[in-house]
Amino acid sequence: MSRRFNGIAVDITPDAPEDEQPAIGLIGMGEMGRMYAGHLSLAGWKKYAGVHPHVSHVSGTPGVTVLENGHLVSRISDFTIYSVEAEFIGQVVSEYGPSSKIGSIVAGQTSVKAPEKAAFETYLPQDIQIVSCHSLHGPTVSPEGQPLVIIRHRASEEAQTLVESILRPLRSRFVYLSYEDHDLVTANTQAVTHAAMGTAWAAQGTYPWEHGYYVGGIETVKVNITHRIYANKWHVYAGLAILNPSAGVQIDQYAASATELFKLMLEGNREALRSRLYRARQKVFEDDDKTGHPTILLSEDMLDRFSLGRKPQLDQSPLSPSAHHPPANSHLSLLAMVDCWAALGIRPFVHLALAATPIFRMWIGVAEYLFRSSTRLDHAIEAALTDVSHRADDLEFVVAARGWGQCVRFGSFELYRQRFERTANFFRPRFCESARLGTEMIKTILDSSTSSDYGISEASGEIGRGSGGSTSNTDASTSNFFTSLGVPILRQPSIPTSNH
Repeated sequence: MSRRFNGIAVDITPDAPEDEQPAIGLIGMGEMGRMYAGHLSLAGWKKYAGVHPHVSHVSGTPGVTVLENGHLVSRISDFTIYSVEAEFIGQVVSEYGPSSKIGSIVAGQTSVKAPEKAAFETYLPQDIQIVSCHSLHGPTVSPEGQPLVIIRHRASEEAQTLVESILRPLRSRFVYLSYEDHDLVTANTQAVTHAAMGTAWAAQGTYPWEHGYYVGGIETVKVNITHRIYANKWHVYAGLAILNPSAGVQIDQYAASATELFKLMLEGNREALRSRLYRARQKVFEDDDKTGHPTILLSEDMLDRFSLGRKPQLDQSPLSPSAHHPPANSHLSLLAMVDCWAALGIRPFVHLALAATPIFRMWIGVAEYLFRSSTRLDHAIEAALTDVSHRADDLEFVVAARGWGQCVRFGSFELYRQRFERTANFFRPRFCESARLGTEMIKTILDSSTSSDYGISEASGEIGRGSGGSTSNTDASTSNFFTSLGVPILRQPSIPTSNH
């Protein structure tokens, strides 16, 4: 006989009779809430309850019943998802959480879990089970194959299995973490440190690919990362940066690394700069060789296909970049990132395996591309010390990195919004132009590095199942792998291939 949770078969599928299906409640119908409503409805789940002040855009979705308020949603739902910004999760849960159906399951879709955990523990009745989640992609990205974090915090195994069954039609890759591990991993994978590049270019007042210095190869990736960040909503990154303690530590170190490396550049201290960067390379990349991970990115020639600009012609002045004289570049943003990882003891390939967002896959890939080649790394060091063509950009980058660090320390969402939107408005006229090329580049990179390359089970499409960090019944090989890297011990699940 099938196991049951509150009378519901835990392995239920959307083609089950409607009276046997769980009631699914969605509180918060923003972009991610609408994405969940649409995909789960398309899969065939028939019981929904959505609440939002402006719900006309979902009222026609098959199976979605729009209710007047969150109390009505909570009272009837066997599984309730709060799709609310982290800044407001406490306020919303305090209002609607006490109305939760007795013995039901509650989850949150917040990008930062520390405030969500506090809200659930404070305001949900003790009989409510907590199995949270977080889709690590934007609302316009297909969820298929993308990481979907599941956090079993205060729940039975049956409750977790039912949540998996409800979410399986998304065809995402389940990743099992605790609340704390989620915030540590997402601090590194969700682009909180990368906003400084765009701010620096905006301060210069020119689109970086139009003056010949940011065209092709590594430059293409940096430009596309910037566009993907600033084409998003500001609050996507604000909550992650301001409310996630792990993010604050990393943002501060990133600014410190950029500043200290820039000082060595100005001093012309070749020995100190080179030894520092090679130590970082050893710690971040060469010490990870034992994991056998592959290189992520393609060749520079392949990446040239996705550039927004054209490579300069041969008739340019000797001081301009040309086909025979490619532009020198310190790549300070990448040097600072690897130096930051080394300083904090971060193992980026472990985070890549757990929660590989498109931006982070590009970022770690281009960093590896630079640091794995002694020739490319030495050229960057030489450019940092002797070539002044990028010095103004590097100065603006350091100022931007420190500015973002101060903004996060102030804890002001309004200040974050102003800084983010000022830069986004500068790039906005070119978003349409970059969106197509950026999407094509992401697809090419993803196609070149399959999920199995990073320790993900091809049969299940999932990693590391556990109960909020529990280590019981852990597969030996998985345990040894993660233990050796100093990350939570997680075990591989046996999940039907329908989730692949």
